[in-house]
Amino acid sequence: MIYFLAVLVVLAISAYFILSSEVFGAKPSGKRLERILKSENYRDKQFQNQSFTPQFAEGYSMPKVMKDFFFGKKDPLLKPNKAIPIIKTDLKNLPHDKNMFIWLGHSSYFLKIDGISFLIDPVLSKYGSPFPIFNKAFEGSDFFKPQDVPNIDYLVITHDHYDHLDYPTVKAIRNRVDKVIVPLGVGSHFEKWGYSENQIIEEDWGATVQLKNNFRISYTPARHFSGRKFSRNNTLWTSYVLESPSLKIFLGGDSGYDAHFKNIGEKFGPFDFAILENGQYNEAWKYIHALPEDVVQASLDINAKNIIPVHSGKFALALHPWNEPLQKITDLSNGLNIKISTPKIGEILDLNNTENEFEAWWK
Repeated sequence: MIYFLAVLVVLAISAYFILSSEVFGAKPSGKRLERILKSENYRDKQFQNQSFTPQFAEGYSMPKVMKDFFFGKKDPLLKPNKAIPIIKTDLKNLPHDKNMFIWLGHSSYFLKIDGISFLIDPVLSKYGSPFPIFNKAFEGSDFFKPQDVPNIDYLVITHDHYDHLDYPTVKAIRNRVDKVIVPLGVGSHFEKWGYSENQIIEEDWGATVQLKNNFRISYTPARHFSGRKFSRNNTLWTSYVLESPSLKIFLGGDSGYDAHFKNIGEKFGPFDFAILENGQYNEAWKYIHALPEDVVQASLDINAKNIIPVHSGKFALALHPWNEPLQKITDLSNGLNIKISTPKIGEILDLNNTENEFEAWWK
């Protein structure tokens, strides 16, 4: 009996130290929590989507989803059978006179527009999880590391899930980041990780913030959820409208399909480019991750003819073949007035050219 109790004590102590790890960030408190409690989007002790959003679609449940995920037959192309092709672009020595998008894998990408740099949801670790055990990156897809990141004007985070807010990455690049743009509540993680209060721009849906050089960014809704440990939805998730003197770009973040896309299009559209989640989907969780046909409809709703799909190519977080998202979105857009741009990881996409052509590298 004493040995059993000793094991329990050891496990409890181990669990305490694991769950106290910095990787989990911090719960909002103080003035930040006061702001959250006053938010129109915060009700019943958590942030809410604009429409009723169940965790699973009709006909699905947690036991069924977990059974399929862990014990169901896996597609042979769940992960690529060879290294992901990449372009070895030097992010620290880019042309100064070009407006560009560079995909870094999954939902991580770099923007340079009118001389201002933005780094969105950088996950430059080998694992898209709190510990280096789960969700290992595909071979080749983790080429870019935190040390490759140049000085950044704005680090932009859409929500605090581990495959979008990566503790090792944001900790490593802290001294190269001028300002951080986050949705309400997410700043608590950054302050715990050593970022100063005056570095953080933290707002709710509906806010518009003036940035340097006549840029501005608006916080727009998404249909998703948040959470890093046991607390769910105590921080906000968001999409953004980024406007420069020369371009207007929609940064979609993670989102299921809903009426907010049309509302954003009516208020802010048309867009020069829209960067939309397309991958890690499943019919079971279609309300929080868009299916490919939803992505096409969303692009029409927001009035964006040039789409850059992300959220694929690095991690297998769903059960579809790794290359299905890019193939499906390409096929579904045929015959529509939509241009799908699919650069390789590291390949430069010229934002001043709406006729960019890229090979079907995933085939």
